[in-house]
Amino acid sequence: MYAIVEDSGSQIKLTPGAILDIDVRGESAEGQTITFDRVLAIKDQGDGPATVGTPYVDGASVTAEVVGEVKGDKIDV
Repeated sequence: MYAIVEDSGSQIKLTPGAILDIDVRGESAEGQTITFDRVLAIKDQGDGPATVGTPYVDGASVTAEVVGEVKGDKIDV
């Protein structure tokens, strides 16, 4: 099973149990949840077709848990 969501102008493929890096969300602390409500497509298990939205799938959302904060490398310009 997977879902493709739109976040900060990017399309992200989400699968159960995956860990991903996303842009900062204000005061998101470890253990809080984030809901992605702009779901572009959903594919359930099996050989059936994917559900594709126009542009979003009606009533679909994906919830993720914040596991921590990571800072990127310092960039000298």
